[in-house]
Amino acid sequence: MQVLRAADHKRMPWKNGGGETVEIAVFPPGAGLDEFDWRISTATVAADGPFSSFAGVDRTLSILSGAGLMLSIEDRAPVTLDRNSPPCSFSADKPTSARLLGGAITDLNVMTRRGRYTHHVRRLEIPCGITPSPDIRLVLCNQGKLRVSTSASELTLDALDCLILVPHEWGQAALSGQAEAFLIELRANQAVV
Repeated sequence: MQVLRAADHKRMPWKNGGGETVEIAVFPPGAGLDEFDWRISTATVAADGPFSSFAGVDRTLSILSGAGLMLSIEDRAPVTLDRNSPPCSFSADKPTSARLLGGAITDLNVMTRRGRYTHHVRRLEIPCGITPSPDIRLVLCNQGKLRVSTSASELTLDALDCLILVPHEWGQAALSGQAEAFLIELRANQAVV
């Protein structure tokens, strides 16, 4: 199990220059915005405007804090997202814009390159368990303190810390504590493995 602490996340400008993103994890390691196979990040959205476009990438957006936003994606009815909404998945190469519903928000972005990886994001109900999987799994603590216990170790994730569970290197994991968390699952295309 690898822990990525919030203090070590990489800060960088948005691809369109409209704000700042905080990169939590990227693969391959060190890949740029046009080269990643998958990328996990957060961003603070402080004004209405367009999203960066990523050719050949699928994206899932979740609200971590703030009142929420209205997301307009080409060819779809506008979607309202807030802290209680399920994550919203869409093609990152479709023109997309956001309108804030009541001040700045912080969001979670999960992106995978089509044909290389697919992903699934869900909010976790704590306490819960996570079973072993052939997929790469990441647990992001959004708020509070999240305890993660396996047969081999126990650790605590603080706000915006992220745990990477590498396939075949861990057993059953139990999650507990006063926390909000997300589970991110990344599946490699058979041609990538």
